[in-house]
Amino acid sequence: MQVIRNRRAVRRRSGRHLGRRMFVLTAGATAVLVATAGGIAYAQTHQFGTDQVGQTTPRGLVVSADQYLDPIGQRLVIDPGKIMSSAVSPDGTHLAASITDGGLALAVVDLRNWEVQQLVGNNAAADLRISGNDVGQEGPAYSPDGSRLWLGQADGYRTFTVNPDGTLADPAFVAIPADGPRRALAAQAVFTPDGSTVYAAVNGQNRVVAIDAATGAIERSWAVGNAPRDLAMTGGKLYVSNEGGRPARPGDTTLNSYNTQVPADPVTAATTTGTVSVIDLAHPDAAVRSIDVGLHPTALYAAKRALFVTNTATNDVSVIDTSRDAVVQTIATQPWPEASVGYEPDAVTLTGDGHLLVTLGRANAVAVYRFTTPLAPVSYVGLLPTDYFPSEIVTVGNDVVVSNTRGIDARRPTTRGGRTTHDTTSSVQRFRLPSDRVIRLNTVRVFRQNGWFGSAVVQASGRGKVPPVPVPLRLGDPSTIKHVFLLVKENRTYDQLFGDDLRGNGDPALAEFGENVTPNQHAMTEQFGLYDNTYDIGTNSAEGHNWLMQADDPEYTESSAGEYLRSYDTEDDALGHQRSGFLWTGAQAAGKTVRDFGEFHQFLTKPAGASWQNLYCDAKNMAATGQDTRYPMVSSSPIPSLNDVSVHGFPKYDTSVPDIYRYEIWKRDFDRNGPANLNMFWLSSDHTGGPPNAAAQVADNDLAAGKIVDAISHSGYWKDSAIFIVEDDSQAGLDHIDGHRAPIQIISPYARRGVIDSRYYSQITMIRTIEQILGIHPMNQKDTAASPMRAAFTLRADRTPFTAVPNRTSLTLGLATPPPCGEDVPASPDPTLAAPPSATVPAGQRAVAAQWDAWKAQQRLTGPNARPDFANPAQMNHFTWYQSHDWTKPYPGEKAIVVPDKVPGAYLPAPESGD
Repeated sequence: MQVIRNRRAVRRRSGRHLGRRMFVLTAGATAVLVATAGGIAYAQTHQFGTDQVGQTTPRGLVVSADQYLDPIGQRLVIDPGKIMSSAVSPDGTHLAASITDGGLALAVVDLRNWEVQQLVGNNAAADLRISGNDVGQEGPAYSPDGSRLWLGQADGYRTFTVNPDGTLADPAFVAIPADGPRRALAAQAVFTPDGSTVYAAVNGQNRVVAIDAATGAIERSWAVGNAPRDLAMTGGKLYVSNEGGRPARPGDTTLNSYNTQVPADPVTAATTTGTVSVIDLAHPDAAVRSIDVGLHPTALYAAKRALFVTNTATNDVSVIDTSRDAVVQTIATQPWPEASVGYEPDAVTLTGDGHLLVTLGRANAVAVYRFTTPLAPVSYVGLLPTDYFPSEIVTVGNDVVVSNTRGIDARRPTTRGGRTTHDTTSSVQRFRLPSDRVIRLNTVRVFRQNGWFGSAVVQASGRGKVPPVPVPLRLGDPSTIKHVFLLVKENRTYDQLFGDDLRGNGDPALAEFGENVTPNQHAMTEQFGLYDNTYDIGTNSAEGHNWLMQADDPEYTESSAGEYLRSYDTEDDALGHQRSGFLWTGAQAAGKTVRDFGEFHQFLTKPAGASWQNLYCDAKNMAATGQDTRYPMVSSSPIPSLNDVSVHGFPKYDTSVPDIYRYEIWKRDFDRNGPANLNMFWLSSDHTGGPPNAAAQVADNDLAAGKIVDAISHSGYWKDSAIFIVEDDSQAGLDHIDGHRAPIQIISPYARRGVIDSRYYSQITMIRTIEQILGIHPMNQKDTAASPMRAAFTLRADRTPFTAVPNRTSLTLGLATPPPCGEDVPASPDPTLAAPPSATVPAGQRAVAAQWDAWKAQQRLTGPNARPDFANPAQMNHFTWYQSHDWTKPYPGEKAIVVPDKVPGAYLPAPESGD
């Protein structure tokens, strides 16, 4: 199998070509010696080889999170969007699933005919229209007689009549008033047996309320723990899972979560408590009691005098004896001995024959145990494979039914010219529980699909002197690389940047920002290598930065995607942080220094006059004179361990800040203080949507990245440095392979030169590579299982520096008001390549462009309230495409340029970020 192709001096417009040297790695072995012109280098193979996302292989369907899917039983794919939660009707005939990312709120599945029967939402695909498609983390809930359905939303519950055929009708709304800045964010609802009262978890206000089911009036309220989520009613008591744990006490270290200070660790910024509240319904005025459980308690299930509680952050299940309201055993859900966290148990049920079933969201599996009584220890049987991120499980007759949040990944059928990360799917899966022998056989499948092989983390022995290599085989052994630079950019697909590079697997028709817009990134691929089979995992920025900083997107963020109102980016939300910490805390634990330039920051203050135009001129002045900025800013993080290592003058995300300004701020710090061992950056201009034209902002981002690489590679630190350039996600454009495919770059004296590497990589493998270089212990099972990218490095250093290329697209293109220092004059474009845009609008499109300008003004893309991804992603992608093609080309797969509210397709997503 050919994996890496090396070529010299062959222009990218000449097509595919193999040079004189060839590096070949084969799948199937765990360690292979690779002979190169630079000597002998160790390389660890990866089980995916050159598989691509979306391919079906003998191991299963390839998805973007370093996993194969080959679920047991039957699969029903729900095309429009991700399942947040689901419930089965009392008669077992229907499943109602709350969904998001497809412009819809609910899908009703007929379990008898195994088909989607009805879609409910606010766009053209809906069979039943409602005014909002925001959905909570938990629910929906059927009344005991099956005649009503309640769906939690941001400000209360959407209620429906259930027709005899199982479809929904007569939508109405039961409002729960806001408590100051805190909206209801309604979570689970449960009915009393007679259906007269609904108990509701009011997640955003840390309380549970009793609602008259007929009138919608709130009859009673109880204060509970932080972020109440699921409810279970048994034995005359109501149990409440509090994902944020108990209320803070004097002396606690706390961090924010939706305007509530919750107990949290100052280093990892993760919550430190988890509780279940107990409300005595027979004595409603009695004090609410609290039971300590694991961290991030989510799902509750009551049966056989036991209450099972899934603790997603501690990766276990608490078993509460409901006769005395005490935890009597804790069930570990750690299938793989190499990693104790990262499996994320998030749903639980008990079969009639005593099998306890627990979904492991991040492992794409159901863990099976034998259970008899609360006091008798369970016995582990094994694992069964599911689709992507199982989030609910229930028994229906003899069947087990699983709802999978991401189904088969972003593979929604589309007529467009490519795919995006928002082509998300979900799935429902059903099967008969097999014998224990078959379960054990399926356990092997789950291990293989997750890459859980052997001793993935081999620690340094400490015996004798080990010669340094770029990516050590043992964690903690010396590396020739001492300084790692991680440059995080925003939202681009591989095809958008490198579709015009004919050496790799690109589609020129989707090349939105080709070489005349991104000359530096193209030059870097020529000098250091082109990686055309690498994937970002997240759908959007809320997920993407977590994948980079935590090597995971914790269950809290996964389950919040239906609203994104409690938090979007979780920098300022303790509930979004895993207990094993972040990339930077791991570096610090390994004795390494860290310096952060805006990445994972939440707050930014700017002085008066700090417009894009003035900052552009200020950057030019700093470059020409060496002076400091005239517009000092303060960028900060609420996480103490990150804030302490941050350069606060380096601005976080804000599209009204040019990236060349960020470069100048960094360069002064670099010249004065030198680099840390781990240096993290957020370069966000390529998000687009700021004052200049989209192509101008991408060109600004390209120039800043080129200048950073130039400065490092011409410094004394170059000899032992490695630079990793990555997008936080790839949501903002199309790719002909998969929406998750993204551009990356690996730049170092030890990086292989001139290769075209088609091996399957991901953000996880990149983070694992950084960990291996710096001796950082992996954070969870995802990066533990990932193979470091050893094939991207060589033992023999080539210290030839990179010299930045002048921009060929004007950085001030499209500005309504020119900068006071004058418009940017770019270098001449290459006439043999696609011309850069001119920011002129043809006369026939000016009215359409004006409507888009009015739309843009409402999207919070700039200014003090700027929010990444606030704009509707489908509309934002169209707007960027039109700008980058001078309003002359319809969006790929479409026949005309359209106004914002006519963006075609039934699945127009809602804005990602809330207020």
